[in-house]
Amino acid sequence: QVQLVESGGGLVQAGGSLRLSCAASGRTFSSYAMGWFRQAPGKDREFVAGISWSGGSTRYANSIKGRFTISRDNAQNTVYLQMNSLTSEDTAVYYCAARAGGNGYTLASLYDYWGQGTQVTVSS
Repeated sequence: QVQLVESGGGLVQAGGSLRLSCAASGRTFSSYAMGWFRQAPGKDREFVAGISWSGGSTRYANSIKGRFTISRDNAQNTVYLQMNSLTSEDTAVYYCAARAGGNGYTLASLYDYWGQGTQVTVSS
């Protein structure tokens, strides 16, 4: 069982930056692939970024490529999402997710554990 707790969300002006964190419980965090997803009001949950268990492989949605960076610190059981050049289109609840082994999959259905989400609001 893995518990995930996101933090770092908030209100930011367009063009600003935020760094989201996702702290995981459990001693096997380093064996889990991690992903970030987001859901805006009235829209489906969408993939944002994913990272393999080792951190050696990352994937990004086209909409955020070049602006967001996913990383992980296995010693701290934490995965991060650095978000730069934010726009109003990035406003959403952001969720982190974990899956035993593998890479940062883009499909939400492939993840086993989810956090409760953190709100990111970008004002224009």
